[in-house]
Amino acid sequence: MCAAFGVSGAPWQVWLTSPDGAHPLQRSADLRWQTMPAAEGPSVTVDPAQPLQEFLGVGAAMTDASAALINQRLRGGARRAFLAEIFDARHGLGLDVMRVTIGGSDFSQRHYTLDDTDGNTADPSLRSYQDAPETLEVRALMREARSVNPQLRIMASPWSAPAWMKSSSSLVGGHLRPQYYAAFADYLLRFADGYAAAGIPLYALTVQNEPAYEAPDYASMRLDAADRARFIIEALGPRLAKRPDGPQLLEWDHNWTQPGSPLSVLAHPQAARHVQGVAWHCYGGSPKVQEWVRAAAPGKDAYITECSSGDWQKEWPDTFRSMVGTVLIDGIRSGARAVLLWNLALDEDHGPHVGGCKNCRGLVTLGADGSIERHAEYYALAHIARFVRPGARVIGSTSSAETIRSVAFADQARRQVTLVLQNTGTDATDLSLRLGRRSARLHLEAGTVATVSGPAFAL
Repeated sequence: MCAAFGVSGAPWQVWLTSPDGAHPLQRSADLRWQTMPAAEGPSVTVDPAQPLQEFLGVGAAMTDASAALINQRLRGGARRAFLAEIFDARHGLGLDVMRVTIGGSDFSQRHYTLDDTDGNTADPSLRSYQDAPETLEVRALMREARSVNPQLRIMASPWSAPAWMKSSSSLVGGHLRPQYYAAFADYLLRFADGYAAAGIPLYALTVQNEPAYEAPDYASMRLDAADRARFIIEALGPRLAKRPDGPQLLEWDHNWTQPGSPLSVLAHPQAARHVQGVAWHCYGGSPKVQEWVRAAAPGKDAYITECSSGDWQKEWPDTFRSMVGTVLIDGIRSGARAVLLWNLALDEDHGPHVGGCKNCRGLVTLGADGSIERHAEYYALAHIARFVRPGARVIGSTSSAETIRSVAFADQARRQVTLVLQNTGTDATDLSLRLGRRSARLHLEAGTVATVSGPAFAL
């Protein structure tokens, strides 16, 4: 538990989650600051005078699977209450960023795109383009979510181009044929137009989900760096340039293991001028590569657009530890402007899905009886989502102990400061928190995560 230190200074709220998850995100005693020298021992220093990237928030993916479960298993008031819980920034979890798929993914119930033709007949003018029922279902939920949280931003990614555009003539695997670059660019923007017409314009778009991987049993498409650069230069980039209010373009959308691939695209000035940032997944490598890419390509933002846990990890404490420490804290410290996990909701059998991951876990499990089980991923995001609003700035924070991870934020007006801490060690720690000329004491048990948040004061 956390004990207050002294009686003077502005109190800050303290919220704790223990590594066993028995009492997630529990309010503890307020933290009070003193205008006195910090105590000896481990310390974390917060520096609001060191503003870093603007932060958009945290979120997840509204996949076809998630949307179907929300609509089928949560009826009437239960459904509305769930959406309020997930997206209400004042009284709920307050997710501020969501990802949707352009056509089907592995977490759909069938293989499809939005321009499938009989016999894979070529359709470069997209006469057969039609929003699938799944697309309409997801879009309707996103529109409802935006009514709950008007600041909600939406990102979109395709898992495959229509089969008639591909070398494999299949949604599973294959490359995009160059003669259909223009048609694929129009296809992506047609999807964006549908969201804009519904009053929920896309914030960002990626060219291809995981372009370095051809999955054996679900929609996928390999699109190497040279091909992505050419596609952006010749087709998608010029079209986006004519849309000043169109979505931003994010490059890569794959793992931390291959930073050279997005850098190769950004090395083309004609491609780089159309790209606003780089999207990353967590399934290999280190978030440190985000810093390397930003240093090599100044002005390009970083986003973590996908990360999933599952039964290959113990939910508590392994999943919680890695989600908070590596994905959220280290990912944001390495420049991420947003962090999105994978499925918002799955069922008790880790689906529905068509191929792909058979033991992934969503933020929540929706039971057949309408029950809601909130997982470690949910509470990992909650340690930021409930306290940090879009437009906040990541600010400097320095830990004197290797076992203490930290990331700090200040709101737009610099009136509120939030600090997220994780004790990765095997022993409890008495921390000295330092902010300007003030200090406070925080007791943090081994494996515990704390969010401390309160009003900034004159330094």
